[in-house]
Amino acid sequence: MSRISELIAERCPQDVSFMALGDICVIKTGPNINKQVIADRPGPYPVINSGRDPLGYVDHFNTENDPIGIASRGSVGLVTWTPGRFFRGNLNYSCTVKNPAQLDTRFLYHYLLHVDAEIQALATHQGIPALNAGALKTLLVPVPSKEIQIEIVRILDAFTELTAELTAELTARKKQYNYYRDQLLSFEEGDVEWKTLGDEEFFEVTSGGTPSTGKPEYWDNGNIPWLKSESCNNEPVYSAKKFITELGLKKSSAKLLQKETTLIALVGATIFKTAFLEFPAATNQNIASIKSKNSEVISDKFVFYFLASLYEKLKSEMRNYGMLNLSTLRQFKIPVPSPEEQTRIVAILDKFDALTNSITEGLPREIAQRQKQYEHYRNLLLSFPTPEGV
Repeated sequence: MSRISELIAERCPQDVSFMALGDICVIKTGPNINKQVIADRPGPYPVINSGRDPLGYVDHFNTENDPIGIASRGSVGLVTWTPGRFFRGNLNYSCTVKNPAQLDTRFLYHYLLHVDAEIQALATHQGIPALNAGALKTLLVPVPSKEIQIEIVRILDAFTELTAELTAELTARKKQYNYYRDQLLSFEEGDVEWKTLGDEEFFEVTSGGTPSTGKPEYWDNGNIPWLKSESCNNEPVYSAKKFITELGLKKSSAKLLQKETTLIALVGATIFKTAFLEFPAATNQNIASIKSKNSEVISDKFVFYFLASLYEKLKSEMRNYGMLNLSTLRQFKIPVPSPEEQTRIVAILDKFDALTNSITEGLPREIAQRQKQYEHYRNLLLSFPTPEGV
């Protein structure tokens, strides 16, 4: 840090200059692309559009070594870094540095992450939130000497490289987990007995509801946890963001579910994803709940793990579902091995789960700590005082 201070005092004695993003970068989007084009022309090049993850992969690219992107719709203001060749869509702005001798691309990327809230504030919110190029071009960017930029990039990249290594390790462990999970949960039709979720002797399958938002008495000072489908991420859920009152529960189709109930999203971005309730709660109508009626015969945690293992298969068949409904869900078949075998499988998967998904153990906690460190030093290094009059 002292090295940075020395460089600023030496190279920028009259403060760091600020320039508009539109003056130092060429800002433009790619052409329109849709899922049908991606399906018709599969290939190795990622399609980067309005989100962090690729929309898909195609056989052609329109961008090479121009890595900075800013989403104009969807995740408005999201800043991404995509090296190499890829296809940039019409909902992603490129920020191509005009003079690399003046501004380092990687320095600009770190700075844009630093001011992501300011970028989002430039968006319009009449109807669908959108960020237009004219507004984006007004964003002010500090331009210290190139030597200072390179030193800041060196420090910040050290943190991001460590985080990337930890994330790669987590990805590898998740692949390992998925492999062993699929092996443990693979049963032939004749090996074990199978039951459908619609078998009312073994399962209770219901959906939730939403109390009227126009009735404050259904929500104000509520103490009953209430979950939306965004809570379904193929892992246990331990808390809720919203709460309803006893009256709200009574006057709606919401139901108070027991602890150790399996949830599955019926619609939306998380469709087919599951959750395992670690506390009593209610849900909205976009979530179905599955509860074993006899835990000595079939374990609730076993049901959760089995349904979670179906996610990729169900996702690949999504075109066949406008949404998942209770009638379709009740047709799903669940294997019923012996209680001892269920206990063994659950114990193994719980150990893997602690390593990959727990917020208090393993790699996710380590990654979160490193990300906080990166953000702390990024804020220190990139908070340049704005000169008067700018």
